[in-house]
Amino acid sequence: MKLRIKFRKYGPVRFIGHLDVMRFFQKAIRRAGIDVTYTTGFSPHQVMSFAAPLGVGLTSNGEYMDIEVNSFHSCQDVLERLNQASVPGIEVVSVKELPKEAGNAMASVAAASYTVRFREGRAPAADLSAVLPGFLGKKQIVITKETKKGSREVDLKPGIYRLEWSENAFFMLVDASSGGNIKPVQVIEALLAECGETLPENALIITREEVYTNVGTQEKQKLVPLGEIS
Repeated sequence: MKLRIKFRKYGPVRFIGHLDVMRFFQKAIRRAGIDVTYTTGFSPHQVMSFAAPLGVGLTSNGEYMDIEVNSFHSCQDVLERLNQASVPGIEVVSVKELPKEAGNAMASVAAASYTVRFREGRAPAADLSAVLPGFLGKKQIVITKETKKGSREVDLKPGIYRLEWSENAFFMLVDASSGGNIKPVQVIEALLAECGETLPENALIITREEVYTNVGTQEKQKLVPLGEIS
């Protein structure tokens, strides 16, 4: 049986990398006494899959992890056991049983939503609400992306599904699939370039709000939170 676990990551734990979060949950699952499934072979490990890894320094209200279990009493029981075995900064908010045909969390990711704010004293001089309509009206939003194989130009426009500025914060919904994977910093840097400004180092406070899967087609997407697949 597969369970999808949604959790929050906040506070000082935001500086813990993805691999350490994975190791934490492996230990928390053992402490919680959950009847998790292990792989077979010389070095067995828990059957576990995370959705898109969260960058170091970002907080999140919508992280996902799938595990396989041999048995469980109830989803609520698993939630309570994990929170009792957890630490400040990681909170499980829901546990749901997945249908057999559901894909794993990592393979299912299509998009993610974020709230982005500027730190005090780091906001640009330009009026972003005035710049935003022209920015979104462009046919292309091309940036130069650095990779291990060198630099290449990438058009962000097709992957920006929603971008709004309200109450001194951005809300954005962007492509988070393996083929797209737009980062909020890239969008803000491109927007500020329209104003002739650059993004100061460590200027943003970024919170991932939700991760989505596409239950529609490639041509006509229908984005649904991963936590609603049950």
